[in-house]
Amino acid sequence: MEFFILASAHFLALLSPGVDFFLIVHTTLKRPLKDALKVCFGIASANALYILMAVLGLEIIRDLHFVLTLLRYLGSGYLIYIGVMLLKAKKIEIKSDKQSLHVKSYFLLGFLSAFLNPKNILFYFSLFSVIVSVQTSLHVRVLYGLWMSFAVLAWDVFVVYLLGNKRVKNRLSFYIYQIEKVAGVVLISFGVSLML
Repeated sequence: MEFFILASAHFLALLSPGVDFFLIVHTTLKRPLKDALKVCFGIASANALYILMAVLGLEIIRDLHFVLTLLRYLGSGYLIYIGVMLLKAKKIEIKSDKQSLHVKSYFLLGFLSAFLNPKNILFYFSLFSVIVSVQTSLHVRVLYGLWMSFAVLAWDVFVVYLLGNKRVKNRLSFYIYQIEKVAGVVLISFGVSLML
């Protein structure tokens, strides 16, 4: 029962669009599939790191307020940066492989997006401290963590393949520029709200 509650809460959180979702959508619609998949693996890796920390019970971070504050400001700045880059992106055709965000590593872009989002660490620590019993063995908690890490990657890859479909891309091609602008405003809003 514990696993079902944990997996359900985690999956519902995956369904709600956030920073990583907008980054995946942007990369999928504007870049080749391999770049979007690299973003997914980066996001999943950062989530796996936080899940591992939660599984191992590193509650020390929760008590180190300066670490959370630093993470919050770094994450806020990063979200604002990505949002500004999206707002500055020029309107281009989907069929071109021009970069809208000039990055060397899409894996790193995804990793930093998830790692610098303080909501991720708070979410995983909250999830494990509220739902998972202290009597649950480390072995079982590791299995929970592996499942959650896989679920993040599977969901993100599903979104990439859904939006990466040529028919879907063609239908959305007219709206991509507007989607980018909305995503930019949303990311900047997330960044500013985290600073407050």
